[in-house]
Amino acid sequence: MKNLKKLSLLTLLAALMVFMAACGGGASKDKNEGAGKTTEEKKELSGSLVISGSSAMQPLVAAAAEEFMADNPNVDIQVNAGGSGTGLSQVAEGSVQIGNSDVFAEEKEGIPADQLVDHKVAVVGITAAVNPKVGIKDISKEDLIKVFTGKVTNWKEVGGKDQKIVLVNRPDSSGTRAVFNKFGLDGATPAEGITEDSSNTVKKIINETDGAVGYLAFSYFTDDKVTPLSIDGVEPTDENVQSGKFPVWAYEHSYTKGEPDGLAKAFLDYLMSDDIQNNLLKEQGYLPVTKMKVERDAEGNQKNL
Repeated sequence: MKNLKKLSLLTLLAALMVFMAACGGGASKDKNEGAGKTTEEKKELSGSLVISGSSAMQPLVAAAAEEFMADNPNVDIQVNAGGSGTGLSQVAEGSVQIGNSDVFAEEKEGIPADQLVDHKVAVVGITAAVNPKVGIKDISKEDLIKVFTGKVTNWKEVGGKDQKIVLVNRPDSSGTRAVFNKFGLDGATPAEGITEDSSNTVKKIINETDGAVGYLAFSYFTDDKVTPLSIDGVEPTDENVQSGKFPVWAYEHSYTKGEPDGLAKAFLDYLMSDDIQNNLLKEQGYLPVTKMKVERDAEGNQKNL
């Protein structure tokens, strides 16, 4: 009788264990299925994103946004220009989610750089550009400074045609202007001239105006409408920027107010993806940060990597 009782007890315990295991397995399966659904839901991006700032960056960011929206049909991204100062001001005040800039936030007066997070997404080369009829393709930095500060007023004085020099500048808020002044003109202040907000408009004016000279990112040299200038015999090429030989270049920064999350983070991650860095950047005339053999800090100090 005792043995029978023991056997019954063991049978009951075994049955109970089987029941509990079955219930536990079912619960585990449901939990995993729920987790799978949550992960899928996270991948389905939606909402809107407003980006503003550097017009030098606009072609790249706009092209990336088009591809991103094609992959995520429930997402709308608006990419505005207006200059680096505008982008930094607007992201700092919270009116846009991402502010694009050709310069470090620390370089812009009145910008709370300590509140912003820097995402270096590309490198851009910038050089002086002239109307093709000017007749030069290379200029010394010394002469370049003379041209932009008004000490030279005719191209024949620096080896070009007998044409009056017409300066085309960007506004003070422009990051392209800040980079060109700092590294192309060694900090000299340009003379008064035509001032335009957009790099596209600058290119158009240079093309249509005899004797005109301005400055543009390499990404705008897609045809022969303007002539990019070498400086001190160093050609404005990607290779010369990457090696540090060509002096006028800058990081392309995408700033966020604090660490990004949600759609802003997803888009910034996309900009740093292999596809964008290795393909779209080159197509748009930009350089990937990973290819640089030198680096610069906010003070402009350059060192080899």
